Amino acid sequence: MSINSSPQPGIAVHKPGLPKVVIATTAMLSFISFWRAAAIVLNDLGSSAFYAGAIAEQAIGKAAPWFILAIMLFAYAVRSMYIESCSMFVRGGVYRVVKEAMGSTLAKFSVSALMFDYILTGPISGVSAGQYLTGFLNELFARSHVNLTLPINSTSAVFAIAVTIYFWWENIKGIPESSGKALRIMYVTTVMVVVMIAWCILTIWVRGAHLPPLPTKANLTFAPEALGWLRLSSLPHTVALIGILIGLGHSVLAMSGEETLAQVYREVEHPKLPNLEKAGLVIFIYSFVFTAGVSFFASMIIPDAIRPQYFGNLISGLSMNFVGPYNLRLAFEGFVVLVGVLMLAGAVNTAIVGSNGVLNRVSEDGILPHWFRHPHPRFGTSYRMLNLVVGLQLLTILLSRGDIFILGEAYAFGVMWSFSMKGLAVLVLRYKQPGKRDFRVPLNFTVGNVEIPLGLGLITVTLFALSIMNLFTKQVATMAGVAFTIIFFTIFEISEKITLKHGAKHQELDMFNLESDEELTPAALSVRPGNALVMIRNSNTLYNLAAVLDRVNPRQQDVVVLHLRVLSRAGSGGNELSQEDLFSINQQELFTRALCLAEKRGKSIHLAVAPATEKWEGILRAAQNLQSSTIALGISSWRAIADEARIAGLAWESLPEPRPQLTLEIYSPSGQEQVFYLGPHAPRLTNKEINLLHGIWLELSNEVAPEEIHHHDVVHIALEELSREIHDGRRQEIIDALRKHLFNNRQRRAPNT
Repeated sequence: MSINSSPQPGIAVHKPGLPKVVIATTAMLSFISFWRAAAIVLNDLGSSAFYAGAIAEQAIGKAAPWFILAIMLFAYAVRSMYIESCSMFVRGGVYRVVKEAMGSTLAKFSVSALMFDYILTGPISGVSAGQYLTGFLNELFARSHVNLTLPINSTSAVFAIAVTIYFWWENIKGIPESSGKALRIMYVTTVMVVVMIAWCILTIWVRGAHLPPLPTKANLTFAPEALGWLRLSSLPHTVALIGILIGLGHSVLAMSGEETLAQVYREVEHPKLPNLEKAGLVIFIYSFVFTAGVSFFASMIIPDAIRPQYFGNLISGLSMNFVGPYNLRLAFEGFVVLVGVLMLAGAVNTAIVGSNGVLNRVSEDGILPHWFRHPHPRFGTSYRMLNLVVGLQLLTILLSRGDIFILGEAYAFGVMWSFSMKGLAVLVLRYKQPGKRDFRVPLNFTVGNVEIPLGLGLITVTLFALSIMNLFTKQVATMAGVAFTIIFFTIFEISEKITLKHGAKHQELDMFNLESDEELTPAALSVRPGNALVMIRNSNTLYNLAAVLDRVNPRQQDVVVLHLRVLSRAGSGGNELSQEDLFSINQQELFTRALCLAEKRGKSIHLAVAPATEKWEGILRAAQNLQSSTIALGISSWRAIADEARIAGLAWESLPEPRPQLTLEIYSPSGQEQVFYLGPHAPRLTNKEINLLHGIWLELSNEVAPEEIHHHDVVHIALEELSREIHDGRRQEIIDALRKHLFNNRQRRAPNT
């Protein structure tokens, strides 16, 4: 970000020749609510309601709604698996979890398959939105007797390209921007869903209806292309389990979006895991009602004879077969198209968000060159990765020529294999990294000292069964998915070798935008007065930052994390140091660790590096310029806490007026906190002192009656008397008494130290 502020006294200007301060920013310093996180995922999961039922019915017949229902229930189990992995790794997702459990090779395979899913999710959603819009426009032209018919596929492709480019730019600007639009899309979609369900129920009440046929062996009618290489076999028709797995395999596109939940977890605000669980529940309820509901209602309301003509825009078909006047139904169809275009376009956004997150994890691990993660100079986003992803999505739209069924057939290879590898990895980690989890997939039993994760095991087995079945039944998906996965895997392998060859030992470091400023001010760091200033110096001793983040409410108080570069007075003159001098690889590692702590707690921090020629002068001037209320430090390795506080107090006295009242918090690695007050402040009285004060007040109250006396009056008189005695020849006597008091206090505390 570019910042301009009016000059004020600051660290940089009080010592001639000192360099400017450096402010470090990144897009990941902002966090989103669980509603926004749910909205991002729902724009993918919920959007499948517009096409999943139609694609499934075309493949497996009229029993398709039951399979969609089963997939939506199974999606909740898969979501619980993702929540467990997120509780272990803030920057989770398939790549990190699989690598921790089973190594880098399988992790690269998993993420290669997943990228195939993301590259297809955007185009299939954009094309589906185009199909709804084109179908509605053609109907309006016919209704208005306009001799114009738009070609469905090519018009849909053009629309999908436009939507993809739009959301590319939104993601270039950052996830809070795009998540806000996703939330607004869900507001409008909710209105449409409520009206649609109410109208569906009214239609069924007036006309009557029958549920779709149950998914028995007799009711499964597979299209030849739905059986793939099994079309010459009798197994799908004779073995019920195989038939059911085939049906589920052709319905899994209703379950995409789960990996995006892991990618946005990094941006979920405090309290992080509870908010993720809330988001997961919202996603389940919404997608279950919407996606499964559309599939069932379409089967019950749209006549069998005309339903195939609405497979490209199923909810539009529902609208035109409701009870009621034609014009009213046409108006609602227009609303459906508007919502469909918005939500399916939102799914394009979700695919971009998720794929960008996945590639960032890969790049952090040295698989891709750090060049890809270089932040946008204005917005701080990894724009080069976004360019790569969007370029591949645009190519996919062009190759498919806007055919929704080609995209649907190719879909699900990547998502199913990434789900399967994720499930296996979480299962392996139960034994490889046993111990407490903040969240665990339910149904766990213990036999002796061995845990039996039954729930997690059933999820993993089911995912692998569906993945293997899809290999044989989805020819297009298998051939395209395997080819894409091999190509991406090869690129990752070659890129990793090149990166390691040129980059020596790999370190997982975040990329930061660096801005120079004349001084530290609230405006420069975009913080409010009264912020907490946390001093950090070593990436292995950030316990003071962790303690502050644990207690701070980010809505009420900002946290500034400052690294002070203490320069010798001789070295502070001459030319200014460059950004690279102030912000070297050490500062990058330090701020990466600090950002990791903030992400884990879902709280924002503001990062800066500033120079000074003396430690406490630099700290206090920074606090003064930033209008901080609190300074938080870790304990010094060579100076006692009491000495540190005393030196801080003396340095405070040297500050220029107006000197701020500051609270100094010094933390130990065990989490113990000692608090000191810099400047005039009300003392913290012990119970003994309070009782002593109260006793004197009681004794004197009767003596001065009917005048009213308060506790502060007693304190005032006592302090005046003490000051008079210090200057009237009893100074040494008072100092001796004070020394004795301090000695006794130290003796009492000694056994507890």
